[in-house]
Amino acid sequence: MFSIERCQELADPDLVNFSVSVFIVVGILVSYFPQHYKIISRRSSRGLSPMFVLLGTVSGTASIANILTLPESTRDMGCCKEIGPFPCAAALLGIAQIGVQWTCFFFIMLLFLIFFPRQADDLEEQDATLPTWKEAILVLSLSLAFFVFALFGSVIFVYGAHDYIRGWANFLGLLGTVLAAVQYIPQIMTTWKLQETGSLSVPMMCIQTPGSFVFAASLAARLGPAGWSAWGLFILTGCLQGCLLAMSLWFLWRERKNVKAGNGAPHRGGESEQTPLLASDR
Repeated sequence: MFSIERCQELADPDLVNFSVSVFIVVGILVSYFPQHYKIISRRSSRGLSPMFVLLGTVSGTASIANILTLPESTRDMGCCKEIGPFPCAAALLGIAQIGVQWTCFFFIMLLFLIFFPRQADDLEEQDATLPTWKEAILVLSLSLAFFVFALFGSVIFVYGAHDYIRGWANFLGLLGTVLAAVQYIPQIMTTWKLQETGSLSVPMMCIQTPGSFVFAASLAARLGPAGWSAWGLFILTGCLQGCLLAMSLWFLWRERKNVKAGNGAPHRGGESEQTPLLASDR
């Protein structure tokens, strides 16, 4: 269902807003590259908390399902039948932003599983801070299960119970917000226990922490106050990610200080006394 007035408004997109939105989409994509690269280059996902990966994936799924089912989004998508391809693309950039973010984090989840350090399960004295292979498989299983739940739930509300669609969308938005908040707690705990960043990318966080606030502002401009369940998530995420970033920068600074002092190794939790600092952490 679409509004004629809204469609007329979308038919003449603002080029400045369009350019900013495209920049954000590209920025989101680029911001995840350091994390993807670090896991692949190290061939290990050591340092990433399974709960962090799970909650981040589920939160992203809830977020994309939220914005796809919000009445404001379905209204704009309906207008694509009435306006041209370019205005339609401009109108749906908000959805594209969240879609790209969900895809990139889902890829992190896959890399976490592919490069999971399974040899840790065979050690006689396994480090208590390291997750097990069973936990990694559980992350994948629960992520896929929630994806199916969100997909079928959205289809049911869109086509079978449309009068309750905003309630469903707000539920997904609240769920995504809560999970995003909880998401960083296990990662902060894991990073603190290891006393190092491991395979967690600091450059990614340096880009994403301020980017979360820019992203939230962009969504708020598109959806207005009624879309709080979509853009509120990214304000909270930016604050929590900033805390993790500060901790990671402290550990990196301390490691460099120890190396300069001639200690030749991180303070704690290093994989090897001769493991050099990775270029992706510089």
